[in-house]
Amino acid sequence: MTFDFAKAREAMVEQQIRPWDVLDPRVLDVLVRLPRERFVAERHRALAYADLELPLGHGETMLKPVIEGRILQALALGGGESVLEIGTGGGYLSACLARLAREVVSVERHADLADAARGRLQAQGLGNVEVVAADAFAWEPDRQFDVVCVTGAVDLLPSRFVQWLRPEGRMFVVRGRVPAMEAVLLHNDVNVQRIESLFETELPYLVGAEPPPEFRF
Repeated sequence: MTFDFAKAREAMVEQQIRPWDVLDPRVLDVLVRLPRERFVAERHRALAYADLELPLGHGETMLKPVIEGRILQALALGGGESVLEIGTGGGYLSACLARLAREVVSVERHADLADAARGRLQAQGLGNVEVVAADAFAWEPDRQFDVVCVTGAVDLLPSRFVQWLRPEGRMFVVRGRVPAMEAVLLHNDVNVQRIESLFETELPYLVGAEPPPEFRF
């Protein structure tokens, strides 16, 4: 019996994504068309559309579909933006961003994950994504971006990430500590930065953005 990925994709959108108030038609169109199963390990393909974080290696996991949907809706991409993604992972969210924006630069600290994601993106014919194998806390882009999308949590918002935003740009990030992590959209408005609270969630920390260890006597 062949697994019907197209039907699973539609069920994911109707049973997981929409009920979480992701209603942007462009976002839903990308999620229902892009083959998520092509961005997970072969042994996990039957679970590609489940409400789960799937393992990618190195202790990294793929975001749940509902989180990816909420991220894409919050960023409200119009098609002309340059996007910086911090944390490529399997490359699925990179692919979604590439379908909705003009160009994507995605930074992944694990070279093997970066190579695998690059191959998956090329297999989907997405030529507007560049995957860079680098640690985001050591890497320096030579430009700013309209949008920054951070796929791991941070304890405190790193100033270097904000510096990579153009004026009037926006950044998605999950910040804080369990049990009070929140997803926010930072708006880099002229002369002021405005934080918009989106929803509560819980993500693993980016390496380098964890809380300092607590000393106990």
